[in-house]
Amino acid sequence: MNKTTKKLPKNPNPVSPLFVGNSVLIRTVTYFQVGRITHLDALEVVLDDASWIADTGRFNEALRTGVFSEVEPLLGPVSVSRGAIVDVVTWSHPLPKDVK
Repeated sequence: MNKTTKKLPKNPNPVSPLFVGNSVLIRTVTYFQVGRITHLDALEVVLDDASWIADTGRFNEALRTGVFSEVEPLLGPVSVSRGAIVDVVTWSHPLPKDVK
């Protein structure tokens, strides 16, 4: 180890969007899901009122406005494997309900 390398301090207050009741946009290795978290464990995140997002459009625009280019609402809860998750952000917009 290089002597000039410093250890980074641990964040005493990490903030994660992964908590039950929070609405999130999850990017996995292959697609996006948006919904409200109803269950968390070591292997999965379960979303209700969920949709598969076939096309976000401009990602930053979707995050700012809550508008996606293509939406496919799901008919029930969906389980997302935690091993497939790339990143998760809090979704502060209404969850999409209609096919687009």
